[in-house]
Amino acid sequence: MPIIETSAAILAVATILGYLLGSIPFGMILAKAMGLGNLREIGSGNIGATNVLRTGNKTAAVLTLILDGGKGAVAVLIAHALWGEGAAQIAGLAAFLGHCYPVWLKFAGGKGVATYLGIMLALNPIIGLAACGTWLAFAVLLRYSSLAALMAAGFAPVWMVVLSRDTTFILGVVLAILIYWRHRANVARLRVGSEPKIGQKQSPKTGV
Repeated sequence: MPIIETSAAILAVATILGYLLGSIPFGMILAKAMGLGNLREIGSGNIGATNVLRTGNKTAAVLTLILDGGKGAVAVLIAHALWGEGAAQIAGLAAFLGHCYPVWLKFAGGKGVATYLGIMLALNPIIGLAACGTWLAFAVLLRYSSLAALMAAGFAPVWMVVLSRDTTFILGVVLAILIYWRHRANVARLRVGSEPKIGQKQSPKTGV
């Protein structure tokens, strides 16, 4: 974590900025705009790209992935440009929490994977690309989106030590813990072999 010399007032602004950007539910907005139905009544009921894919509209799923990642990256980049590295990391954490716990949706948001990857890419492109590559490798090989997310988050701090040795390590560990917490139901299903694979049909609202 960098030495934070920014004032408490500026950090508060960065937190609010990050949270508001992160809390934009792009999946729900796109699903409604494209006539795909209410995501809360589809698949897991989640607002992220994986559940948008269950509508059968790949374009909407890709757009959700890009926009959910983009809002995390934008929060970091704006805060970094205005207030420096410390504020950027605070804004990134707030954006992640905004996606997972948006006030507009009664704090019932997504799992935060795309937003997490966007934050990592903006803070350190090398680490971000390594995390994206880890997610993609596990997703292609094993076809479990949740497992791929867990591996990407778990390996990210390792990549930080091996590839970069920068100041994002503590934030990387905190975000990894939050991602594991958000995926605790998925972990339970993975252990008993009931976790659906990418593209697999499922009964409504299983929590994926």
